[in-house]
Amino acid sequence: MTRPARLATALALLPAVALAQTLDDQPRTALMSAFPPEWQALQEGLEKPEAHKLNGATFITGEMAGKPVVLFLSGVSMVNAAMTAQLALDHFNIERIVFSGIAGGVDPGLSIGDVVVPAQWGKYLEGVMARETDGAFAIPPWMSTDWPNYGMIFTKPFGVTSARAAEVDERFWFPADPDLLALAEKVAGSITLPDCTPDNACLSQAPKIVTGGNGVSGSFFVDNAAFRKHVFATFEAEVLDMESAAVAHVAFANEVPFIAFRSLSDLAGGGEGANEMGTFMALAATNSATVMRAFVAALD
Repeated sequence: MTRPARLATALALLPAVALAQTLDDQPRTALMSAFPPEWQALQEGLEKPEAHKLNGATFITGEMAGKPVVLFLSGVSMVNAAMTAQLALDHFNIERIVFSGIAGGVDPGLSIGDVVVPAQWGKYLEGVMARETDGAFAIPPWMSTDWPNYGMIFTKPFGVTSARAAEVDERFWFPADPDLLALAEKVAGSITLPDCTPDNACLSQAPKIVTGGNGVSGSFFVDNAAFRKHVFATFEAEVLDMESAAVAHVAFANEVPFIAFRSLSDLAGGGEGANEMGTFMALAATNSATVMRAFVAALD
């Protein structure tokens, strides 16, 4: 290769090299939320903030309860969440990832305002839109799935690559870190959550904190009672959202501990009237962030 060609190649690589630079060497806990109302609740109690810009996203380093943290918004949707999580891992020294935000309630035993900390997350809207023949839906014969379908929708896991396995791993569930989950369960017993908004819209019962169980994520906002029943019956899910499983996947592939705190802002179509998110979104976001902050304070 000639010298001009080598120079051109080196110059072409400069943006990639710059993007790979670590912006901060301090080991930190990554605190994520999906969109602005959650972001406002998340930042309460942050000290010594310093903003960093990456690919249009803002990452704020600082301290919370004396612990080094970096806060950022994932953006709504699975792709946005995966992209920003990986961006943070590439540019900061991340010890663990903690997601805080709102979700739709799936388990009929849960109510709006409750905070759920699932033990595992699955991507329930990845799969196959099946062909209909003679009034029945079926996936191609060379495919298989363990899950019952919802009409033409067949959930199917796809391959996951990481250093954890020598071969591609056909995986549906991505676990929360067991030590972080145990700490969350311990912290939960010491917290009382508010049950009314500043406008005096109050919940019918005091919100509770539930640790363990299943959460699922997909790139659809769900406000459908029949589909909600399917998700509960099929995946034994307590909550559904649009980001957590994607972040859990990224954390799993990078071998970084992960946990998510999700407070119910609505019942995913299971309520008697219109969707409740507009009324209780701020309360749910505050409840989730309250539990998350107590959790961060309890970290070693």
